Amino acid sequence: MGGRRGCPLLEDSFTRLASQSNVYGLAALAGGGAGRGDPEGEGGPEQGPEGGAGPEGPRGLLVATLKGKVIYFRYQDLRQKLRPVARELQFTYIPVDAEIVSIDSFSKSPPKRGLVVGITFIKDSGDKASPFLNIYCDYEPGSEYNLDSIAQSCLNLELQFTPFQLYHAEVHVGDQPETVFLLSGNDPCIHLYKENKGLHQFEEQPVQNLFPELQELPSNVLWLDVCNIPGSGRRLTAFGCQSGYVRVAQVEQASREVLQSWSVQQDGPISKVLVFRLPSSESDPTQNGNGGDQGYSVLVTSTIELSVVYRNILTHGLADQLTLPASDQHDSVLCALVTDVDFDGAPEILLGTYGQELLCYKYWSWGATGAGAAEAEGSSLPAGEFHLLWKRSFPSPLLSMEYADLTCDGLCELAVVCLKGLHVLQHSLKQTAQCLLERLRQEAARRANHSRVSQRVRDANAEGEAAEV
Repeated sequence: MGGRRGCPLLEDSFTRLASQSNVYGLAALAGGGAGRGDPEGEGGPEQGPEGGAGPEGPRGLLVATLKGKVIYFRYQDLRQKLRPVARELQFTYIPVDAEIVSIDSFSKSPPKRGLVVGITFIKDSGDKASPFLNIYCDYEPGSEYNLDSIAQSCLNLELQFTPFQLYHAEVHVGDQPETVFLLSGNDPCIHLYKENKGLHQFEEQPVQNLFPELQELPSNVLWLDVCNIPGSGRRLTAFGCQSGYVRVAQVEQASREVLQSWSVQQDGPISKVLVFRLPSSESDPTQNGNGGDQGYSVLVTSTIELSVVYRNILTHGLADQLTLPASDQHDSVLCALVTDVDFDGAPEILLGTYGQELLCYKYWSWGATGAGAAEAEGSSLPAGEFHLLWKRSFPSPLLSMEYADLTCDGLCELAVVCLKGLHVLQHSLKQTAQCLLERLRQEAARRANHSRVSQRVRDANAEGEAAEV
């Protein structure tokens, strides 16, 4: 199991923001056009193949601040050196007195092309606040991925509710994939916005048409996550509410039928829910050969309680709960990520807290001992628990995080938006090189062993054939 380790990430840059952001204020642009080989990093049509507009689009981060500003952060190749660059994007139809609530972006599902950016904000109209959703998308050939052009192509929608999280998810409409916006509000409802190809604009459509599991909400949804299960035609949808209510549903995508639904009531507001896969123990007695259903778990973080993981939900529903120890000791958990930061093939859980701490948890499938092991054995649940692997302090509360390859070098960076600005952390190249060399040694040994075994098999076959002759 090992003892507590240190944070393997080193701070590379810090960008101060003119005003603070919030938990919905960070969006990653996962294209290929804002790293090495891209001197401008704008994703415009003038770029070459290495950093071009292409179907990938620009790479970087969009950070929204409460005072109506959107900052585009990327790494730019300047004089053969990669430098962090941040500049404001001039998105139209955002008044100077507006407060941005949430931002999101996605590249359209193939065969469509283009980058879409959504921004919700509240305009102070004196006697009342007016909420809006702006959707930016440029249909002009050659400008589909140019951020400056996209920022000038706006569909402005007035809302009748206060917006919260703006999220995107891919669904199948007929035989074509389609990416849609899902926006939670204080009505309390989830609102769906889908592109009308004929009119070249997005329109609100009834959410039950594509997401029947998002009806009859008991409270305002603060976080939503949708995970399509590869090769199954099913998806898992999870959301957490302001009242502490959590629901997870399994849905057949073609028929839109809700196959299973589980819910639980926690004591405080839910700040984040994430669906992810945990490594399943080979000795897990519940697998029964149905490996495709194993490992899907849900992380639930709370503003006042311990964060928990509901493990193997397709097998146990929400009955198999594991806590993240001491996750309530640093004020509220405001943001979270599930990703592999130590390159061992298994995910770690990162929690960002208002108490200025970044916590990293690791799952150990053999970790339950004593009473925990006895309880797991008695209930036919696999043994396992989470341990705090490391933690790192920041100068201000953590609001949101993204883990993305911002430099196009194959290594992801951790972007952390805090109250005072944007921190970008990178992996230590020395530690990464050591890890790579060790993996290469293991692979060389594996291939050598395989070659020896193959040679012995060939020799045995040759001897058998000679004996027969």
